[in-house]
Amino acid sequence: MTPETSIADVILHPVRIRIVQQLGGRDLTTAELRDAIPDVSQPTLYRHVAALIDAGVLAVAKERKVRGTTERTLTLGDRMAHVPEAELQAMSYLQLRSAFLTFLGDLAGRFDRFADQEAPGARGFLGFGSVPLYVDEAALEQLQAGLATLIAPYTTEQGEGRRRVGLSMIVIPED
Repeated sequence: MTPETSIADVILHPVRIRIVQQLGGRDLTTAELRDAIPDVSQPTLYRHVAALIDAGVLAVAKERKVRGTTERTLTLGDRMAHVPEAELQAMSYLQLRSAFLTFLGDLAGRFDRFADQEAPGARGFLGFGSVPLYVDEAALEQLQAGLATLIAPYTTEQGEGRRRVGLSMIVIPED
């Protein structure tokens, strides 16, 4: 894959989406990434990391020698994992459906991993729901920009006692 490859083609794979989700707001070594996604084999993980680096979605923040091998610390790359509006508009409904199902599959997998852990106190961080909104395109853009500003201080690992949570949003036009 090259930086010219569609971002949707790059990230819309269940393993790649999980890699990008893990790196959101933090840098991880490849060993830490392996620990965060233990159900993915090492060769599979490395193959997908390489594809994400080739496409500019991930970058190598630093490298260091560890016991005769090179340990890489990964970060989100310049391309970030966001499908640009022009690419979204160019996608067929079949491609959109596939992208959405990949997203939902990742979301369901994260919930299953949470439920399997039964971590004490974690349920206080869990919530989900749906709210109808009445907007035009300009109002939706303003809402999304406001949400981005609101959550920006919480998107990096900072501060004692903070717990990592996933905030997922879906906007679906209704009749």
